[in-house]
Amino acid sequence: MSVSDPVADFLTCVRNAIGAKHRKVDIPASRLKVELAKVLLRERMINNLKVIEDSKQGVLRIYLRYTEGDANVITGIRRMSTPGRRVYVDKTNIPRVMGGLGTSILSTSRGVMTDREARAAGLGGELICQVW
Repeated sequence: MSVSDPVADFLTCVRNAIGAKHRKVDIPASRLKVELAKVLLRERMINNLKVIEDSKQGVLRIYLRYTEGDANVITGIRRMSTPGRRVYVDKTNIPRVMGGLGTSILSTSRGVMTDREARAAGLGGELICQVW
């Protein structure tokens, strides 16, 4: 089955796994999804990630992170730019999520990065999603 928005499918799989209190989730892999997962790993929102090669496109396995009280580290995740409505921001208009407690993920000319990294590098780009 073909997916028209693979990034939204990735975010929905993560959201559903967190809602069901799963410890890991398997998602069909792509370079963009792996980069998004690496950003989540750098921001300490997931524990680990692993790319499992198979005869097709591969599987991205994400190990979700919970606190000691079994509460989710990721409480919300929202797709901002869609295939029908792309959202671009310049370096001065990068939004802060929950006053800086969350993270915006952008696709820039230097790769996928967080809002803080983009501000420090002086870059704008496509606003992919927000995670808090």
